[in-house]
Amino acid sequence: MARPIWTGTLSFGLLNIPVSLMAGERRTDISLRMLDARDQTPIRYERVNAATGEEVAWKDIVKAFEYDKGSYVVLEPEDIRSAAPESHDAIEVESFIEASQIDPRYFEKPYVLVPAKKAEKGYVLLREALTATSRIGIARVVIRTRESLCAVIPHGQALLLLMMRFPQELVDIEEYRIPEGKPADYRITAKEQQISEQLIEAMSGDWNPEDYHDEFRQRLHDVIAKRVKDHKVVEHADEEPAVGDHAATNVVDFMSLLQKSIERKQRTPAQDKASGDAPAKASSAGRKKASSKSAGKPAKKDADEDKPVAAKAKKATTRKTAAKKAPAKAPARSAKDKSAETAKKSPAKRRNVA
Repeated sequence: MARPIWTGTLSFGLLNIPVSLMAGERRTDISLRMLDARDQTPIRYERVNAATGEEVAWKDIVKAFEYDKGSYVVLEPEDIRSAAPESHDAIEVESFIEASQIDPRYFEKPYVLVPAKKAEKGYVLLREALTATSRIGIARVVIRTRESLCAVIPHGQALLLLMMRFPQELVDIEEYRIPEGKPADYRITAKEQQISEQLIEAMSGDWNPEDYHDEFRQRLHDVIAKRVKDHKVVEHADEEPAVGDHAATNVVDFMSLLQKSIERKQRTPAQDKASGDAPAKASSAGRKKASSKSAGKPAKKDADEDKPVAAKAKKATTRKTAAKKAPAKAPARSAKDKSAETAKKSPAKRRNVA
């Protein structure tokens, strides 16, 4: 069984209810260790002196506050305990308010309050009173040495303790550049507003936590299981993100995007199947129609198609016959051969003249 984080009393007015503070969340992160890549040895951290580099034992370490660059004031354990509240074993409810009045940014971490033995009556009494009045209790609690703001909230049959942030821990939204003014200042038309509301209605549903899972953790778990099984490097091909139609421009057609979103949400599986089958049916019908037309005049079409083929065959035969009958051309004589022939004819001509 899980051990309590804190044990004390839940008090409001003169009523004290012995309770235990139990964990209300479970961390499911996959813990990864750092190893030396050379020999796969785990890496450990050491507390070393920044000046000498020597390791410092826990008994020689003190806590200090750096009030200026390089200047520290040392705090003793008694100093820290003196700043802590006197009450360490009670959750003291200071007021009851409506939950809707609290900014959700104040809520931080959930715990479960479990009543001690023979303390069920006071526990159930407070739970039912908070439920009937639609109120939550604002209290303070000290866990270890830190005082925290918290809220006691009924949740089903249990009482939850939600840790809260102090106002000083929240960042003022006015520090950021947030669009202000009326929708008309940003050229938002009434039609766009209406389509947006229709889209929200089309995407509305009941909250079901089982619909949401940590997909990254599951994929990483699968990769680790494969590595353990194969002892090989698991290669994962990076997928290029699809580029949208409006990725290259800053002008977005909100009307068309909203309308397409609504149509996608309102379309049923039967309609999707019908729309997918329509093009196939149309193309099939077109092919049938073309084949029926061609079946009506088969002879003429075949005769027309045979004519150019026959003509081409006849021309090809004529070219081959002409090629066979044509005598081969004599090879071209070179200039040297021509000069030699002239030299042979020249003496004979001179003798005839003599």
